[in-house]
Amino acid sequence: MQNQFGFILKVFFLSAGISVLIKYVLPSLSIPATATNALIIVFLPTIIMTSVLLWRFQRQQN
Repeated sequence: MQNQFGFILKVFFLSAGISVLIKYVLPSLSIPATATNALIIVFLPTIIMTSVLLWRFQRQQN
């Protein structure tokens, strides 16, 4: 039970930190609204997750 509570607490604080980052830090960055930047923002999470899952799959095969 303690392990589940710790995990939920970690997820909560990580989510709160990301929310604060999005609300207060990211608006001060001046990222131009271009098609290239939009594609990078849309596809970067997918590319990161694909590479991590492929890396874990290859480690599991060995």
